[in-house]
Amino acid sequence: MKKLLVAAMMVFGLAANAQETTSSQTAQGKFVIEANTGSATTGSTAFSFSSQDGYTAWSIGAEGGYFVIDDLAVKAGLGFASNDNPFESDQFTYKIGAEYYILGNIPVGVDFTGTSVTGGSVNWIGLQGGYAYFLGENVSIKPAVRYNIGLEDGQKGQFQGLIGFALYF
Repeated sequence: MKKLLVAAMMVFGLAANAQETTSSQTAQGKFVIEANTGSATTGSTAFSFSSQDGYTAWSIGAEGGYFVIDDLAVKAGLGFASNDNPFESDQFTYKIGAEYYILGNIPVGVDFTGTSVTGGSVNWIGLQGGYAYFLGENVSIKPAVRYNIGLEDGQKGQFQGLIGFALYF
């Protein structure tokens, strides 16, 4: 009888834990707002700051999304980058895509990123994977690796390392 009681408690505990995971921050109908640190070299919607050869460059941006089903968010982002180098122009960046949370905390995403610069635009397809470390009910830290596939002739792909901070509500 004691073994049966222990087994029932274990099953109940696992079921309660699984139920808690499915009603998590990534449930259908929830929203996410995210800010990342990263490089501005690929039309970023992230925060960055750099100084090289006497020139200073910075970027600012954010992304938001809506979970259309459990663990799948449709996302969009905007960003702006500027620097004091007279040979480079300001950049306006937009991003649209989707992000799926495997097991509720391993986000993988794909998106289209476009950057408008003086005299034209540059575009990428981005592939991203990482881990969402939830600090509480509404906040996560999301380290990630991203690969940007250039869509223009002669444009090379680029890897990025990001650290994201996300709010879920």
